[in-house]
Amino acid sequence: MNYPNDFIDQFICGSSEQVMAQLPDKSVDLVVTSPPYNLKNSTGNGMKDGRGGKWSKAALIQGYSHHHDNMPHAEYVAWQQTCLKEMMRVLKDDGAIFYNHKWRVQNGLLQDRSDIVAGLPVRQIIIWRRKGGINFNAGYFLPTYEVIYLIAKKDFKLAPKANAYGDVWEFGQDLNNQHPAPFPVELVERIISSTSAQIILDPFMGSGTTAYVAKQLGRQFIGIEISPEYCEMAKLRLIDPSSIYREPASTAQQGKLL
Repeated sequence: MNYPNDFIDQFICGSSEQVMAQLPDKSVDLVVTSPPYNLKNSTGNGMKDGRGGKWSKAALIQGYSHHHDNMPHAEYVAWQQTCLKEMMRVLKDDGAIFYNHKWRVQNGLLQDRSDIVAGLPVRQIIIWRRKGGINFNAGYFLPTYEVIYLIAKKDFKLAPKANAYGDVWEFGQDLNNQHPAPFPVELVERIISSTSAQIILDPFMGSGTTAYVAKQLGRQFIGIEISPEYCEMAKLRLIDPSSIYREPASTAQQGKLL
């Protein structure tokens, strides 16, 4: 294997855990990622009855193009633990994982993902405050945030002055992206620019936001994505940032991205 040329600034189409297994130990500075949330494995909400929340045309009802997003919970937890173990292995001793996930209510109880991150060096939980969607359940208030677990190795430090940011971040969602659940550019900018990381891995690359931001900030990336469709979307995005939109991007949007 000719590392790093086989991986640096490349989109590798394949399963995250299998591709990460090919990366050497301690070869990555930072991981920024958001896995599929397993939303279709649900005890009853808009994902089950076809309403699907506020995403355009309820896109997540169909799952992702090459992932059904409907695993038995124990199987899903084991899968994510395997992925996180690989992320930790490839991280340098001063690296960190920014792992975005969503808490939700299942069978009337909070599912806070603590079973996934148990045993990992979680240093902080960042609240990503976004606009609320639609709440189909009268048993609890409308959720308006997701969480980002900062899972840090022992020598990880933020870039100078980045520690002045609070731990509640307010960024809107990217609702017009062709991908059903993309990162907003501003969120990834906050994360990457808050570190000195040069090689950034996203093992669930989706529409390529992590790669796009990394290149805009003069960093390098490794992108892993199981869907050939999303891999092509991410590649095209580096050439034409407006290509990710379902409709032609407005002048304001193009200016924001460029």
